[in-house]
Amino acid sequence: MTKPVARERRWIILGDDGRHATVGRHSDPTEEELARASDALRANGQGGWLAVTEGRYHSRDTLSVMMVRELAPARVSWPTAVAAFLSARDRASAH
Repeated sequence: MTKPVARERRWIILGDDGRHATVGRHSDPTEEELARASDALRANGQGGWLAVTEGRYHSRDTLSVMMVRELAPARVSWPTAVAAFLSARDRASAH
């Protein structure tokens, strides 16, 4: 019998170009952290969302990405940003 694998949950800021940053690593992100992230996205002319990933982050296994809320107006759709994120993740894990 195989032991079930734990599914990790992680808060991320997902940029509209697919780049991301982990926030609230061991706790929920604070409103202050989210306000700073929103300001930084806007200052760089980039949109983004607060999201939660679930799955084995450092694995090629399926990773789900769930939008929580928009932090800065995005130039692309949510599905486009998620596809860019997952594609970059797949490329990085192939090396």
